[in-house]
Amino acid sequence: MAGEGQKSKGWFWWVLVTVIAVLVIVAVALTILKDFHSKAAKVHHSPVEQKYADALGIAMQFFDVQKSGQLVNNRISWRGDSGLMDGSGEGLDLSKGMYDAGDSMKFSFPMAFTATMLSWAILEYGDQMDAVKQLRNAQDSLKWITDYLINAHPSPNVLYIQVGDPDLDHECWQRPESMTLQRPLTQVNTSYPGTEVAAETAAAMASASLVFKKINSTYSSLLLMHAQQLFAFADTYRGSYSVTAPSEQRFYNSSGYGDELLWAASWLYLASADRSYLRYATIDHGQEFGNWRQPSWISWNDKLPGVQVLLSRVDFFGASEVPITENLALQMYRETAEMMMCSLLPDSPTATSSRTESGLIWVTEWNSLLHPVGSAFLAVLYSDYMLTSGTEALFCSERSYTPGNLRDFAISQVDYVLGENPMKLSYLVGFGENYPQYVHHRGSSIPADATTGCKDGFKWLNSSAPNPNVAVGALVGGPFRNETYSDSRNNSMQGEPSTYNSALPVGVLSGLVTSSSVANSFL
Repeated sequence: MAGEGQKSKGWFWWVLVTVIAVLVIVAVALTILKDFHSKAAKVHHSPVEQKYADALGIAMQFFDVQKSGQLVNNRISWRGDSGLMDGSGEGLDLSKGMYDAGDSMKFSFPMAFTATMLSWAILEYGDQMDAVKQLRNAQDSLKWITDYLINAHPSPNVLYIQVGDPDLDHECWQRPESMTLQRPLTQVNTSYPGTEVAAETAAAMASASLVFKKINSTYSSLLLMHAQQLFAFADTYRGSYSVTAPSEQRFYNSSGYGDELLWAASWLYLASADRSYLRYATIDHGQEFGNWRQPSWISWNDKLPGVQVLLSRVDFFGASEVPITENLALQMYRETAEMMMCSLLPDSPTATSSRTESGLIWVTEWNSLLHPVGSAFLAVLYSDYMLTSGTEALFCSERSYTPGNLRDFAISQVDYVLGENPMKLSYLVGFGENYPQYVHHRGSSIPADATTGCKDGFKWLNSSAPNPNVAVGALVGGPFRNETYSDSRNNSMQGEPSTYNSALPVGVLSGLVTSSSVANSFL
């Protein structure tokens, strides 16, 4: 019996030691695994590229230059409160928002595009912005626009899309702080629809709801509600806003609303996880509106390149959760996006010829920098999607390119804008030592202490002196195809900045500030 007791105790201690050993091994393994996952989830940044960080800080300030309303934490010494009564005739507060360009108009179509692109930049590169202390500025500028858009949507099927009369506004040259003109409102509704502007505003609201989801959940939910209502309005009551608001035709004439419907549906899918929106953009209307295999140029008027890259993101990171029918359509969007990327690479077999001798993408005389900067932003995004997903190569007619090639293209466009061009001129006002001095911009051209009416302010337009106030962060229109630029205040084709351009350099510069991966999900 004693021998059996000794054996039992020995067996007990052997089991105990074995269990302890196993537990130790498991604990060590779990620690290693946890450490592995921690490192895998962490975004690793390269050192900050100071040139791009400086340029980002400057570009961000143009939003402050363009703000309407009662200013808060005003960073621009020569700006003051303005537009405080906008909307009051209809019982609305439309004082916020941003002026369109060098004038004092508020056009919701390009303003909403500004908000959508700024939201996208924050969602993808908010950590880079934060690394150089620009994230809060970006969020504040975004909210300044979305506050206006919320107030401009007082009921589900009514959206105010314009403040001011462009003909009257352009007959005056005065600071917005000194405006004396009547500011009539223009709306779209069920009788006078405006699918493009309603859908673009829905995209702005949906993307912004993702930005504010963790910061202010109540505000985020409000934005999403407005986005869903606006999308339903845009889709149910289809009609071009260019017909409803003929004055827009001379400024922001729309070429069609299919791209905005796909754009809004894509953002609503990401913001709500409601697959009916993904089905809308893929199975239901992808072939109808998507122009698959026909790449184009992103702009305030054409959102299809944005749709293609945004839905490529879904294909890169969320395809396993998508039914096969939607997946096939996602593949078509991604294929079209890759055709676009191949056209941007200068030595690709399918490279576009729409570029200057020095390599700048060049499509139109008016606002020529819109397309190269927008293309550079999409190229950085696609490059980072490839890196994060472990996709090593992009094939262009059987020739392969790396994510680094796309990033190099984006850098070439940005460096051109910042001064590496035949004019040795920075087209980003305030960056470097040589930038335009005669920007076509009312507030920038008139001394802050000047007292001017509607007509007598034109002496400042025609003055031979440089602008007394620097429109910091303004991206001017840009060079001609022959790479020349005439720095004249009357040269609005080349020298007028626009608010919707501002989100594009902010986006691409944020992507270039440091090298890093992107998050697999905005949520």
